[in-house]
Amino acid sequence: MFPQVLAHEGEEEELPISPLGETLEQRMKGLSFLGLELATGVALFLILLAVLWKNKTEKAKWFLYLGIAVPTILATLFLAGSTVYLNLVSISGGPVHWHADFQVWACGQELDLIDPTGIANRVGSPVFHEHGDDRIHVEGVVTDLEEAELGRFFGFVGGELHADNFAFPTNEKLHEYENGDPCPDGKSGTLQAFVWRTDEDAGEFYQEKLSEPQEYVISPHGNVPPGDCLIFEFGEEKDRTDKLCSFYKVAESKGELRRR
Repeated sequence: MFPQVLAHEGEEEELPISPLGETLEQRMKGLSFLGLELATGVALFLILLAVLWKNKTEKAKWFLYLGIAVPTILATLFLAGSTVYLNLVSISGGPVHWHADFQVWACGQELDLIDPTGIANRVGSPVFHEHGDDRIHVEGVVTDLEEAELGRFFGFVGGELHADNFAFPTNEKLHEYENGDPCPDGKSGTLQAFVWRTDEDAGEFYQEKLSEPQEYVISPHGNVPPGDCLIFEFGEEKDRTDKLCSFYKVAESKGELRRR
């Protein structure tokens, strides 16, 4: 497990992050940038050598020229080739940009995901992340639907998601719940997940209860709605949720969608 350090009121707490494997896109990008860095290093070294090397022979000039040109061309070709390859093997034929809104509730209290930091302003991986907007973003090349499962999203943001337990990081702490754990009112809770989906042809939205939420892949939409609204609740077991994401509420109030 890799530690993620969060500060809150002067204290630090280490939150475990699941060591999920990199996606194919991340590996290919990593190799491409490594190749470019090596080619740049070789080129700079040879340029410096060319400046300092006086009275170069014709063979030496060709050596320096090829030493600069060949690595640069090879690295560029690998970068371009890897991009084409990823587009060919992806399930969508190229990069995707899917969104789904979500809410996480535990014992009647809504949990807010840890705030994003850094220049990228995101929590998670380059492909699977959140920007502090309560919205799941899938951005990039998806070569296998398993790469876009909710279990991986929870793992990338520093938590876990299973059928009977979950962990969710906030600015305060890592919240962990397992089926049967008691809530403050003394009642035992159960992890439940619901998804609000859109039937665009009928102009309706409806909910489903997910039995294996960690395996669910969000609907391939850029806007919400018709993108999913995901509700995770730990509490009293029920068949339906009364929670609804804000953009679905707006669409319903405007008459753009009606509840089924």
